[in-house]
Amino acid sequence: MEVILIKDMENLGYANDIVNVKPGYANNYLIPQGYAKAATASAKKVLAENLKQRAHKDAKILADAQALAETIANLPLILAAKAEEGKLFGTITAADLAEALAAKGIAVDRKNITVEAVKTVGEYEAVAKLHRAVKATIKFTVTAAEE
Repeated sequence: MEVILIKDMENLGYANDIVNVKPGYANNYLIPQGYAKAATASAKKVLAENLKQRAHKDAKILADAQALAETIANLPLILAAKAEEGKLFGTITAADLAEALAAKGIAVDRKNITVEAVKTVGEYEAVAKLHRAVKATIKFTVTAAEE
């Protein structure tokens, strides 16, 4: 069954994509939860018209995301955390990175940042998903906090 996604769905597609799913999944989950609508002929025509009108706006959003990715890639980010002999008390999370970026004037939602478990002092990389076609690499250094 073909459906038009209303919201981005992990491992399925992005908003306004037409995807094929099993009828039970569409009728029992996607459509009732508001994640998708049936891809009828009229719905496809409306979607095509909306996408055509939105193409210019999307080009600007993509350019802004690429510029932001370039800024993030060249940004020196240093996070200080409590540590003893190189091991951290706790871990550095996506929320910590989002907060550090916000302090530098860059707004990135913590849900869009993927970071591996950081439990020792050193240099690390994380990935921030800024747009469906743009991912930025965040390079950051974790140091021991001075008490």
